Order: sequence, then structure tokens, then C-alpha cells
Amino acid sequence: MMELDERKLDPAVALSSLDETAPREPHRLFALKQGECFAVADAYGDIRGSGDGFFRDDTRVLSEFRLTIGGRQMSLLGASLSQDNVLFTSNLTNLPIQSAGGRDIPQGAIHIERARLIWQDRLFERITLSNYSREHSTITVSLHFAADFRDMFEVRGSTRVKRGTTHVAKTDKTSVLLGYDGLDGLPRLSAISFSQAPDQLSDNRADFLIAVTKRSQKMLYVEVGPEVADTPDRDRFRAAAARARFGMRAKRRHGATVHSSGRVFNDWVERARADVALLTTELSTGPYPYAGIPWFSTAFGRDGVISSLQMLWLNPGLARGVLAFLAEHQATETSPFSDSQPGKIMHETRKGEMAALRELPFGRYYGGVDTTPLYIHLASAYAERTGDMAFIDKLWPSLKAAAEWTEEASRATGFVTYQRAAESGLANQGWKDSFDSVFHADGRIPKGPIALVEVQGYVFAAFRGLAALARRRGEFADAEHWEGRAEEMRIAVERDFWMDDLGFYAIAIDGEGEPCRVRTSNAGHLLYVGLPEPGRAKLIADQLLSASFHSGWGLRTLADDAIFFNPMSYHNGSIWPHDTALCGVGLARYGERDSVVRLMSGTFESAVHFNMRLPELFCGFTRAPGEAPIAYPVACLPQAWSAGSTFMLMQACLGLEIDGWEGELHVTRPRLPIGIDTLTLRHLSVGDKAVDLTFQRVGDRVVAFLADRYEGQVPLIVRT
Repeated sequence: MMELDERKLDPAVALSSLDETAPREPHRLFALKQGECFAVADAYGDIRGSGDGFFRDDTRVLSEFRLTIGGRQMSLLGASLSQDNVLFTSNLTNLPIQSAGGRDIPQGAIHIERARLIWQDRLFERITLSNYSREHSTITVSLHFAADFRDMFEVRGSTRVKRGTTHVAKTDKTSVLLGYDGLDGLPRLSAISFSQAPDQLSDNRADFLIAVTKRSQKMLYVEVGPEVADTPDRDRFRAAAARARFGMRAKRRHGATVHSSGRVFNDWVERARADVALLTTELSTGPYPYAGIPWFSTAFGRDGVISSLQMLWLNPGLARGVLAFLAEHQATETSPFSDSQPGKIMHETRKGEMAALRELPFGRYYGGVDTTPLYIHLASAYAERTGDMAFIDKLWPSLKAAAEWTEEASRATGFVTYQRAAESGLANQGWKDSFDSVFHADGRIPKGPIALVEVQGYVFAAFRGLAALARRRGEFADAEHWEGRAEEMRIAVERDFWMDDLGFYAIAIDGEGEPCRVRTSNAGHLLYVGLPEPGRAKLIADQLLSASFHSGWGLRTLADDAIFFNPMSYHNGSIWPHDTALCGVGLARYGERDSVVRLMSGTFESAVHFNMRLPELFCGFTRAPGEAPIAYPVACLPQAWSAGSTFMLMQACLGLEIDGWEGELHVTRPRLPIGIDTLTLRHLSVGDKAVDLTFQRVGDRVVAFLADRYEGQVPLIVRT
């Protein structure tokens, strides 16, 4: 998920600039988030000013934050995030240093713990020094800090002709205030406050002489926020931690929970659920899953829709929040700069200085060709899951406007196409939006307007779902019209995208009507919406599950015989968990449920190697015995639709559908993940009731049953 097609902002190219000072893989970085703030630091707890930092509203308000002991970096013992993603902890020890009095302190005599959290726009840190030597020691503890106040797009590689004014730091006894006045007229501040007065304080460093008697501890508290805090101390730290944990616990309580017989599997599920909760931000319209940290910690239309589709069966409230936000921000005017037309659904929003000044179009940007039909599809899926027609009635004017845009966008060719309206926008506007992700078999980059195959599938699903909603509203003429449009789209895709000689669908049709004869995972999204006829679906399924696509860890985005195939690329041969999950649902839809079990097994095993977290993407190298999946160096971690993939694949394995209209549970040919004998869904909402549903392996079968106390309350229909 790129935002600009220029190579200098492509994450694959940005790697070179991120690696210059300290090459660190993303799964060795640690992220915290709360509200509109997030922090990314290394395992030492240090921020070094490459792609890391403490960010507020798309501005980096802390670009350096390093701790040294006795003038030296420390030796790392270990680092971790709490299970709820609230608290980061780094455990360190000293290298050989000298005390402030000149006495030698051997390595490993001092234990240093850094504990950190974010609450209400403020970073809280507790530094604990424990002296395990037999000598009293006075240690020089130094914090090195800086705030460059760079816009997120500058951090990612964009250059600016002019910047605002950086102010001279203001220091007092226990704090330092760093400031910047943006060209947008907004002051941006970063106040660093300490629990005790430094022995020396400058505009970029605080030195403390801390006496630690033998077998004792000393603590130093630090806070970083938009204004000088009351003096940081133990009570403030503990209160912030308690409130942050309570807030996270409240978010994780929404929806049904999953418990299985597998301890490690449960750890993965809990981490994925915690990651979704971490990225979910409470907005005025309800909860919205921000896309990912660090590059995409904001509301994206496509990511929000897909993440909420993944969680819909467990937590439909997330979809309701996404739909409400996107309806409120639907375009009402035509603007080439922002790629907007009336009825179109937002692709992305940003709050930084560059967006405010319109140096880039992403303040509120509509350059996503698939977001509008996906929005309609989500609304119909939400209605089927919940039966909440009252909410759909409120959305109806927005849904009709989105349908009108979709019809208008397909009027010229019969397909919904894209071509950026301004050079500052995205060249490619599907989910694979890097500059070379759509191409002809001979390597030519196609000219627009471009019709992507999966987008036409989303349009098919949107019209079909809208027709069903219109019938429930008694609007039968509209229902027949949209049913007709869905069927026209199905016929057109089968006619124009199908490649008989390859037994596959082309990724796209270019502006000259020529198909891009390349096999990609995009075709798997047609299976997700149920567009292909069964014979062709079988051909697609067989190829997706072959070695050309299936690496053993997941499905590659591009077949390995394509001219641009590169397992280390962003979109041309890498593995995106959300893409694997969407294809997996499609495979299950066409009867390949056992194959989905294998996909889920590979995905789970990938997560184990990535410390129970699925990154935005990882490299598409073929799995080899004894080897781990290979990380993509600048992938977002965590990423909402990667975490949500856990639950989308799980639902596809279980064969579970919830009929909100009839208040029924439907289970078709259920399967359990490999190594799991029982799996229970607790507090699963069905209409106005909540039930516990268990899947259990019995011999070579999987049975599904409701807990005794729910028998007869909700119909459970099982087909084996």
C-alpha cells in the first residue's frame, strides 16, 4: 500500500535511505499507539531518526531519543511488548564503564529496564537502574534527544523546497521545550520533562549522576508531550498505564472471542486481536482501524473496509464505524487534485503540514478505484451479518451516490477504470499501487485508463448486494436494475478478461483495450466475490495452489514465471497476508476448504517466525526445510489487514456464516486448523442474542454445537 508512485517514496526504494544509519528489520522494531500518536523504536528503546520516532498527527515530534550509561550504549538482554500492546519493555545491561568517580564497573553489573507507554498524546517512560554489584556506584545516565518536526512524507523520503521555523530550545530546571512553527501557521511543540533535575541539560542532551547503592534500585521518569508536564513520577506513570490498559481492554472486549485447544495458536489469535485493537481509533463516527505503523497510521478507505470485512463475523461494530466514517467523508465535488468526483469514497486522509498546505493531495484523497464498490459491498455484508436495516436506511443516500459514481465510472467501457487526474496522484489506484505493479507480459507499462480485474469483481458484488438491499426496502425497480448491472459485469469479465491459453484471468485491460496477460493473485479476488463459473474457478484454484503462487508460507502476488517477478519486491512476488486470506475465502467458496486449512497453517507458521505478528508483507521465497520466512525490510508492523487475516482465514476454515436476517448460524463442511482439536467462539452475536459455539474434532470429522444453555435459542444448521 503505497501512497505515491514516485520511486523515491516507494517503500522498496526508501529502504536505502532508512538503512543509512542503522539497518534494522521491522520485526526488530517495536511500535506503540494510542489515539493519533504512535512511537517506533528499536529493541534498546532508542529512537535514532531514520524511519522511527514519536509521531503526533503525521508529524515526527521526537526524532532522537537515546539512552547511554557511562557514555556508552548498553548490551541488549531482551525486549518485548505486553500482550495487550500497551507497554514496551527493554532489558539491558552495562558494558564496561567507569563510575562518575573513575572506578571501573565491569560489564553486567547494572541492569537497566526501560518501560514505555503512550497515553493521551504523551509518551511516558520509566528507567530503572538496578545495581547487582557489591559496590556503591554513581553512574552517568544520559538521554540524547531531538525533534525535527518532519512531516510523515518527509520521513518517507519526500523533499520540500521550504520548511517552517525551528525555535531555539527552552530549558528550565526539569524540562526542555522544543518548538516548530509550520508553514501552515500551526505551532508544533515537544516538551521533555524529567522526574529530577539533570546535572547538565542542553538543547539535545540531559545528563544525570545517579547514585545506586549495592543491591538497590533507582528510577528516573521521563515524559514527552505537547506541553510541559507536571513533574513526572511513579504515580503519574502508574495512572497512565492503568488508564491505557483499561482503554485497550475495553476495545478488545468488542465482539466474540476465540479460544482453542492450542496454546501457541491461542497466543497468535490473542496477538492478532490485540493488534486490531491497537490500530483501532475511536473517531466521532465510531471505531476505525487505522492501516498500519509507521507509514499508514491513519484512516484508509480500502484498508478500513477490508479489515472490517475480516472481523465482521466476530465484531460487526467495526464495520459500522468504518461505514459511518466513509459516508461522512464521501466526495461531493469534482477535483483533479484530490481525484474526487461526487459519490466517490475516500482513499486516505492526512493531518500533517504538507497535506494542509496541499503540497500533496492526501489531506483527503480519493484516488482509489476499488474503495467505492468495496464500500457498497461492506454495507451489504454488514446488513446480512446483523439484519440492521435501520442503519442501512441512514446510509441509503450515500450508497446510492456511490452506486451512481460506479455506474458513471463504467459508462465508457463497461468497466470501472482509473487514470490519475493530476501528476501528484497515484499512477496505479488498486491495492497494488506501486508504479510497476500493473504491466503487460512483455514488460510494457500499460497506458490508461486501466480496468483491474479484481475491481470489476468488487463492482459485481456491490451491485448484487445493493440489489438485495433495495428489495428489502421495497425498491424493486432499482433492485432489478442493479441485478442486471451485476450480471452484465459478470458476463463482461468472463468474456474480456479470460485467457483460454493460460486458463486464467488477465490482471487488467489497458486504455487501448489490450489485456495485460499476466497471472496474478488479483484473480483470486474474483473467487472471493463468487464471479467465475465453477469450471474456471477450478482452474484458478489449481494454479493459486501450485508452486507458481504458493510459496509454502502463503500466496505470492505474482506467478513466478512473470517478467517482473521478484520475491523481494513490494507487489510483484511478495506475500501479503490479507491477499492470501481473500484468496482463501474464495477457495473455500468453491469447495477448496481443505486447501484453506493448509493456507492457514502456513500463515500461522509464518506468524510464529515473526514473533506472533503478521507483517504488512514478507518476501515470496519458496519455503525450505528448517528456514524461516524472509522479512520485507520496511513493511508496516503491525498492519490491520494482516492481523485481520487471522480471523478471515479462520472463518473460511470453519465454514461459518451468520444470517442476521433470520437469526441463524450456518456451518458448511467445517474444518479445524491443523493441530487444533477444539475451538470455541464465545459471545458470538446473532441478532439480539449472544451464544457460545464450539467446533470439535471427532475422528476424521469436525462437529459444531452450541453450549447447552443456548440450545434452541438460535438455530444452528450444519451441512457436512
